Amino acid sequence: MSVVTDMLRHGEPYFVVLPDHEAGLAVARRLDGPHTRTLRHASGRPWIVGCWSDDELTVAQAGSAGIALLGCCPIDPEALARRAGRLREVVDLDAFAASLTGSFHLVATAAGRVRFQGSVSNLRIAHYAQVEGIQVGCDRADVLAALAGSALDERQIAVRLLWPAPHPLLDAPLWRGVHGVPSGRYAVLDRGGRTVHIARWWNPPEPTRSLAEGAPLVREALADAVRARTAAGGTISSDLSGGLDSTSVCFLAATGDSRVLASTWPGLDPTDDDLPWARRAAAHMPGVEHLVWRAEDSPLVYEGLLDIDDPLDEPTIGMLDRARALSHVPNLAAAGSRLHLTGIGGDHLAWCSEAYYHRLLRRRPVAAIRQLRGFRALFTWPLLPMLGALADTRSYPRWFAGAAGELRQPLPEPVRGTLGWTSPPRLFPWVTDHAAELVVEAMRAAAESVEPLSDDRGMHADIEQILVTGRIVRQWEQMSRRAGLPMASPFFDDRVISACLSVNPLERVTPWRYKPLLVEAMRGIVPDECLARTSKAQAARDAALGLRRNRADLIAMWEQSRLAEMGLVDRDRLIDLTERPDDPSLRHAVLYTTIGCEVWLRGLDTMERSSGDVATAAP
Repeated sequence: MSVVTDMLRHGEPYFVVLPDHEAGLAVARRLDGPHTRTLRHASGRPWIVGCWSDDELTVAQAGSAGIALLGCCPIDPEALARRAGRLREVVDLDAFAASLTGSFHLVATAAGRVRFQGSVSNLRIAHYAQVEGIQVGCDRADVLAALAGSALDERQIAVRLLWPAPHPLLDAPLWRGVHGVPSGRYAVLDRGGRTVHIARWWNPPEPTRSLAEGAPLVREALADAVRARTAAGGTISSDLSGGLDSTSVCFLAATGDSRVLASTWPGLDPTDDDLPWARRAAAHMPGVEHLVWRAEDSPLVYEGLLDIDDPLDEPTIGMLDRARALSHVPNLAAAGSRLHLTGIGGDHLAWCSEAYYHRLLRRRPVAAIRQLRGFRALFTWPLLPMLGALADTRSYPRWFAGAAGELRQPLPEPVRGTLGWTSPPRLFPWVTDHAAELVVEAMRAAAESVEPLSDDRGMHADIEQILVTGRIVRQWEQMSRRAGLPMASPFFDDRVISACLSVNPLERVTPWRYKPLLVEAMRGIVPDECLARTSKAQAARDAALGLRRNRADLIAMWEQSRLAEMGLVDRDRLIDLTERPDDPSLRHAVLYTTIGCEVWLRGLDTMERSSGDVATAAP
């Protein structure tokens, strides 16, 4: 049984997009199963085939035109029908897509062509590949790989060992012949289904709005995003760490039509002040039930790695925290929650990259120098690396090309990444020379056409962090749903992202105030005493303790390492490091990408054994 039929049997969510071509019938037949649903072109041929629930689809068709929204999008069906009735060309939907609330895939058909796209945040990703002689779209790379009979791409696996992997390396899926549609772009399948055209539908806004102008727009966009999840009523749950991000989401949820359960996991670190702040917020929400879990019951980082069997289509460092991220699911589901909201994304949007000051230093030197002095004092930046980062005027293509030659260098001073395009990527000592050669090949190939996400390195860094985190949260959402409770992160809705990025960085990130944009946006919704928090709990103690307690599992994983079998890592070096959990290098996230790749490959092996699928076999 293939990966596809295994997913069909278990009702795993996915969808495939087909051109209006007779070969689409053959693809659709391969997707037939007990949970399969089908939308059809006006011709009667299959258009969208997959597995989804009723509340995840809004569709309207008018003649040969149609628009489908898969995911969370609270548009009125009649409004969607009117838009479908006016649709003449699928390329005419950019402004419409940008105006919508929620997190969703958009699929449209008109004049014989089919358009499909994901979200700005990477919570919704689009892929395409050739299957049965035609180009086919899908939200999951592994489904396309199984349909196309594609083999794993060893080079792309090696790329995922980088820390971090700079844009655009993560856009490439892990299978040969499967292609990703970059964030902010859409794919169009032509009339004959033979070619795919990629075009841009979203551009980052110019960050010119003042804090006073931008805060109401952020407030409206975030309130709409939360309302989109609460409008169906019933019971929902929401993280309440006491931080500004989750507190804002929780207060907005409390004004909606759903009963709200607020969930707080205190940290093990005695300096962690999340719980007092969470209780302070809960006291202002009398209609919200506050559930506080015992810190001692929270799973640690690195826990349960040998037991993970989630069918994911790419590696993720989110695997390290899977047990803790999902530990609340059984209790919240038992309490009746139909959906869990998080505050993830607030750190990336309410704050922003200090790299904006690289350009601001040249355009508004007096204001920039004042702020940079404050940042240096706040973050204890060493002077010479700070000045070196500010003096580096390389374009992104030049920086990217240069980074390919520095992969084995020691970890740089953090300020280099903070004020640069992004943190310089590194390969750690246990990564083999063979893997390093593959990574350099991939980077040199990408360097031929690489472009930044924005000409401003601050905006580039902001968007890149949104995209990287969105990929992690995408996988957490899939894992949480499979565990019994769907999850959503309203900060990562497209409209919220655009509203936040439109605010002047001089006012959005400052050493003198903590998250001023979110504070002003939530003024009058969140009580002032809750908006006064300037601390943020850290999980360093939890991670260190987790490494000690789960050392045996990690060693067992390295002893049977799939990466080592592929010649990409040195098994003995990994075992040696894991046996020394107090090694200073482990204070950094040096093991994260390697563990993410290893756990993912183990999951593929598990699926292969259970399904007999040859599409995921390594070359």
